Amino acid sequence: MADIQFVLASASVARRKLLVEAGIQPFVCPSNFDEDQVKIRDPQQLVQVLAKGKATAVAPQFPKALVLGCDSVLAIDGVIYGKPESREEATARWQQMRGGTGELYTGYALIAPGRDPLVNYRMTRVFFANASDQEIEAYIATGEPMQCAGAFATDGKGSMFVEKIEGCHTNVVGLSIPMLRQMMAELGYRAIDFWGR
Repeated sequence: MADIQFVLASASVARRKLLVEAGIQPFVCPSNFDEDQVKIRDPQQLVQVLAKGKATAVAPQFPKALVLGCDSVLAIDGVIYGKPESREEATARWQQMRGGTGELYTGYALIAPGRDPLVNYRMTRVFFANASDQEIEAYIATGEPMQCAGAFATDGKGSMFVEKIEGCHTNVVGLSIPMLRQMMAELGYRAIDFWGR
């Protein structure tokens, strides 16, 4: 296989960590794509459009690279939630989520040299613990929920308040490694060829 760079069009520390743990050393180039311009109410469509926007914003800078864009949202009863904008919003979100379930959608867009973007998504169902007001307050005070779609992180302190998930675990963290492997294969690349590079 020709030597090719892997570019992550995201500033997400969690996504970069997942790639590194899977053997891929990405070059990180945040897209600065304006997400506010996208007004879509269907979470499945929304995350795919946002992921494609991020990847296509970065790809022209790296014409000989594989470029990955991702985006995640949490949907509860059909309502979409991204990162909370304030501690008050995060608290209200957790008061709504506790003891219930949500659907975490992550969209993926992978661009290979000379190819149109390959776009897909994955959904994972999340079952939240019935956290007390004190636990919610303490969790919000850590600052972690402010950085995450849905105001929680299963790879951090938020794992204490997630009772179980149905579906791909790394999808909830921000990047489904099995989905990435499938998409790379569809474009003619083997994930294992990026190990140790």
